[in-house]
Amino acid sequence: MVDLNPQNRLVIDEERVDAEAATPEGAAADPAAAGEGAAEPAPQQTDTVNEFGGGTYYASTPIYYVNAVPHIGHAYTTILVDFVTRFHRLKGDDTFFLTGTDEHGEKVQQAAEANGKSPQEYVDEVSGKFQATWDRLGIRYDDFIRTTEPRHQKVVQQVLQQVYDAGDIVYGEYSGLYCVKCERYYTEKELVDGKCPQHEIVPEHRTEANYFFRMEKYRTWLRDLLHEQPDFIRPERYRNEVLGMLREPVGDLSISRPRSRVPWGIPLPWDEEHVTYVWFDALVNYYSALVSRNAVDRYWPHVEHFVAKDILKPHGLFWPTMLKAAGLPIFQHLNVHGYWLIDDRKMSKSLGNVVRPLDLQKKYGNDAFRYFLIRDMSFGLDSNFSELALAEPINADLANDLGNLLNRTLGMLGRYRDGVVPEAGAQEPADAELRAAFLALPKQLVKLVDNLQYDRAVDAVMEAVRKANKYIADTKPWELARNEADAGRLNTVLNTLVEALRVASILLDPVMPNKMHELRKQLGIRNVPFDLNAAAEWGLVPAGTQTAPGEPLFPRIDLEALQREIAGPEEAAPEPLTHKPEITIDDFAKTELRVVTVEKAEQHPNADKLLVLTVRMGPETRTVVSGIKAHYAPEDLVGRKLVLVTNLKPVKLRGIESQGMILAAENDDGQLSLVTLEKDLDDGSEVR
Repeated sequence: MVDLNPQNRLVIDEERVDAEAATPEGAAADPAAAGEGAAEPAPQQTDTVNEFGGGTYYASTPIYYVNAVPHIGHAYTTILVDFVTRFHRLKGDDTFFLTGTDEHGEKVQQAAEANGKSPQEYVDEVSGKFQATWDRLGIRYDDFIRTTEPRHQKVVQQVLQQVYDAGDIVYGEYSGLYCVKCERYYTEKELVDGKCPQHEIVPEHRTEANYFFRMEKYRTWLRDLLHEQPDFIRPERYRNEVLGMLREPVGDLSISRPRSRVPWGIPLPWDEEHVTYVWFDALVNYYSALVSRNAVDRYWPHVEHFVAKDILKPHGLFWPTMLKAAGLPIFQHLNVHGYWLIDDRKMSKSLGNVVRPLDLQKKYGNDAFRYFLIRDMSFGLDSNFSELALAEPINADLANDLGNLLNRTLGMLGRYRDGVVPEAGAQEPADAELRAAFLALPKQLVKLVDNLQYDRAVDAVMEAVRKANKYIADTKPWELARNEADAGRLNTVLNTLVEALRVASILLDPVMPNKMHELRKQLGIRNVPFDLNAAAEWGLVPAGTQTAPGEPLFPRIDLEALQREIAGPEEAAPEPLTHKPEITIDDFAKTELRVVTVEKAEQHPNADKLLVLTVRMGPETRTVVSGIKAHYAPEDLVGRKLVLVTNLKPVKLRGIESQGMILAAENDDGQLSLVTLEKDLDDGSEVR
């Protein structure tokens, strides 16, 4: 970790950059230094006041459960947090990045037994795979915590004791439906066709005496917190989902397991015959890591948690109430992202559609892989993964736009100025326009990153890169080079392009650290400020700098060959579509379609395949019964904007009147997708 105060600046260090060049992409420069994949420039003191930073920023991934090797979902969260923390370091913030592994519980115990290993041997092996993967992907975490470490176990027991002493942990008996893979109890209402909604297995019925955390006591407090701090859980749809959980009693949380049944866990400090429930244990890691480093006062509660939506409930419900009960300050934000899907289906081992990040890293390189993940997912929404979707922007954005800009600039410097950066002369409007476009980016990116709009932040920089390519077409340096009288003008154009590339390299460094280091090396940039302040300044590359062109940063991918690889053997042409009889515009006008927002979604009490939706349509609220249960979990629908056929005659479905029909599309394989909106229109807006 690099410690900065408001007067500190990051400066590109010549020796460090050269050392990076000898390090394979994604490999740690120092294998003993966790997370040192892409070296960060060494900080050097300058007298420039930091306009952008000087604050405190602590970001965490979830600690990953050691039941499988890392997949693209794990990689996305970790790369995203790596990107965000790198950006905050560029701002000059005192930044801390935590990740790790969750290693206790019944599921781990069973997996170890199945593999003929002790639990400790098993978790050591799997946790090592996570660390090795993050190092290969160039992740620069500040701490990797494991829940089997004594430093963590000590703090868990301290927190448990605080909550117990406050009277918020009681002993009792519980009977319910238990999913071993989730390591939690479910109600009948929460099941889908009698199965766990996450793992699609039938839960076990268990009756057991456990200790219970009095979570229900804090339901009103948490609900008030979510209303008072509407951005506490981001994006809003996930706040609404937790508010939905809080409308009804949440009950008390079983936080122990008998040691006779589950010995693999942290013993309760007041009763060693019980071990801690895995979620109570795991969530404390965000705090225990700081305690062990004597850094609580420095970073807590300036915490930004980043998690996938499948663990919203533990992080959005369990965790804040645990902190409240323990008398600890509540974290800053819970930031929740969607799933990476394959053919609109969540990745899972059982479906055989899991994508391994190291396979993609080996094929496309770290930086291109990182670029795709950050650019392609709008935070909070699901995104479909395909290898073609990964490869296309490598050609379009990285090879054609950024790579081409660098190659053209270096080529013209070599042909016209012996590879030396010339001093800029008088500016013309085209120069000033390009300069303004790049210098506006730092403030724009700060706002976008703060608002979780990471894809738009990347797009903003790439749009400026495209403007720089257009600037070349407009200024025509090759024509200026033919006339000695235009030598000064040519110098200005070439200098402007170098500066544009320098600024772009700083702003894209959190996304593609290795390639941006290489870009700066080819430009010959050494010992110049390297932070957001430097990205908001112009003219920092000294005249006389000798460039050093190298290999293209982003070799083009043969998309036709990739398509053939993906497609496999050719299939027969599909059958032509069949159509219903034609209608007139007057016929269509009889149908009323309006925008609605789902306020509530629940299982139909008398039908396994139906959901009952409560939708808001302007001043109206309607009840709609829909046969979409096989495709959507109720919690995934709350907050969504859909299209409703509003003038259908109401009909009773299994005893509940349905006042309209939700529009959806369905393919020949039975896959269904709800019709949604491109833009956020008001409820009640007419669709026509």
